[in-house]
Amino acid sequence: MSLSLPNAGATSARQALAVDGRALNSLKAQASQGDAQATKDATLEAAKQLESLFMRELIKSMREATMKSGLLEGAEGNLASDLFDQQLSVQMAGQPGGLAEAIQRQLSRQLGGDGQTALVPGSTLSMDVALRKAAPADNPRAASPKGRDDFVQHHRAAAERVARSSGIPASFMLGQAGHETGWGKGEIRHKDGSNSFNLFGIKAGKGWTGKVAEVTTTEYINGAPRKVVAKFRAYDSFEESFRDYARLINDNPRYEKAREKTHSAVAYATELQKAGYATDPQYAAKLSRAIQSTLGVARTPSAPVLAQASGTQA
Repeated sequence: MSLSLPNAGATSARQALAVDGRALNSLKAQASQGDAQATKDATLEAAKQLESLFMRELIKSMREATMKSGLLEGAEGNLASDLFDQQLSVQMAGQPGGLAEAIQRQLSRQLGGDGQTALVPGSTLSMDVALRKAAPADNPRAASPKGRDDFVQHHRAAAERVARSSGIPASFMLGQAGHETGWGKGEIRHKDGSNSFNLFGIKAGKGWTGKVAEVTTTEYINGAPRKVVAKFRAYDSFEESFRDYARLINDNPRYEKAREKTHSAVAYATELQKAGYATDPQYAAKLSRAIQSTLGVARTPSAPVLAQASGTQA
C-alpha cells in the first residue's frame, strides 16, 4: 500500500511550513470572526494542528527505534531530520478518515453543537480553552518535566540535599540524570506506564532486592549499538534515585577515581566511563557537556545555588 501525500490543492494548513509562526495567529483570527462557517473552518484547522503534533511524535518515536547508520549523525544532521519530520507531519495531517476528523467532532461538541456557543466575536480565548480541553489529559503518574531548564528546576532541590550529604556536586548529578533521561523525555517506565523514578540508568544487579523495571535499551557491544532487554532499579521517588546514585558512586570501589575528580566535570565524566558506568564510547564527552549546560540554567528566587565545577551498572 502506497502513501499519497497531499497535492497543491490541499488546505492551507497542510500547505504551510511547519516552522511558520504565523499559522496559529491566522487560526485565532479565523476563529474570532464569529460566523458559523468561519468557526467550523477554524475547528477543522485546529484539529489538523493537533493531528500534526501527534504525527510528529509518532515519526520521532519511529526514528528513535530505528538503528542509526552513523552517516548523518551530528547536530546538523539531527536538525535537518527534525525539520523534515515536522514538515512531513504537517503534510500528512488532515487526510480523509484520519485523526483530525475525530478531533473536529470532539471540538464541535465542546463548543456547543454548531461551534458558536463558546465563541464570541472578537475573542480568541474560547478557542484556546477548547483546544486545551480537547487535548489528552496528562496521567499524574506519568507527568515529567520537559526540557533542560524545567528538568533542572524540578530536581534541583533534591540534588542539592543529596550533594550536601554525599559530596558529589549537584550539577554533576543533574547533568547525568538529564543525559540519561533526555532531560526527562525518556525516563525508564514500568510496563503499565508508571514511572520507575530511575534517573541514572542504574541496572538491577544480583544484589538488588528492590523493585525492578524491565525495558528495552541500547547497549554498545564491541562499539556497535544493540537493542537489549535489561532490568533497572525502581524507586518510590526521584530523591531516592539521587540518593541511590550517590551511594553507588561513594561505596563502589570501581568509582574511586571518579570521586577524586569532582573538581572537574570533564575529569569526572572520563573516570566514570573508564570505570564502566556506561557502554557508549562517547559517554564522557556527552556527559561533561550535559553537566556544563546545567550551570547556565537560571535559578528561581527560591532555588539554591548549584555547586560550580570547571569544565550503569551496580
